[in-house]
Amino acid sequence: MARRATPEVNAGSMADIAFLLLIFFLVTTTIEKDKGIARQLPPKQDENVPPPPLKQKNIFIVSVNQNDQLLVEEELMELKDLKKAAIEFLDNGGAPSGSAEYCNHCKGKRDPSSSDNPDKAVISVQNDRLTSYRMYIAVQNELVGAYNELRNRESVRLFGPNFVYTDVKNSINEGKYQGNIETAQDKLEQVQNLFPLKLSEAEPKKRGE
Repeated sequence: MARRATPEVNAGSMADIAFLLLIFFLVTTTIEKDKGIARQLPPKQDENVPPPPLKQKNIFIVSVNQNDQLLVEEELMELKDLKKAAIEFLDNGGAPSGSAEYCNHCKGKRDPSSSDNPDKAVISVQNDRLTSYRMYIAVQNELVGAYNELRNRESVRLFGPNFVYTDVKNSINEGKYQGNIETAQDKLEQVQNLFPLKLSEAEPKKRGE
């Protein structure tokens, strides 16, 4: 009895289906973006031009030693207290009333021995070379959190409770903002100008320095 020939499978349609599935997954899959610490480096300064003078009271010094201990203004501080201390410094508004540097939107203690206004206030961060990366990130998060909290306050004051700085900014970055993006970005810029991010990172210290 003659054996039947094994029928061949037409793989052409399967290839088409596989190709369509590949296109479908490429179109619908969300690719995660790498996230890091957003920092814009200042432009290179001309060595022949001296840097502008800074009042010591307008500098908030944050140091982390090799044991991950936090020193703020040369005093030991717990990490959980850093954001509050930074807010008090940035929002102080110590310039005298009627002066060009007076801060109308500041709600701090207006201590004349602390920062004059947010535009003059600089937070200087210095780490030891043996500082852990975990502690470095934690300190950065607390300091940026201080700026964001103040910006949230001002955005609500200026534009109402539905315009929270961090929420709007995140929505725009994620492509989820429902509204006029150009107008929203103009408002974000206004808020940023009230509390400009001025984080200065000094060169890490070597052990024993």
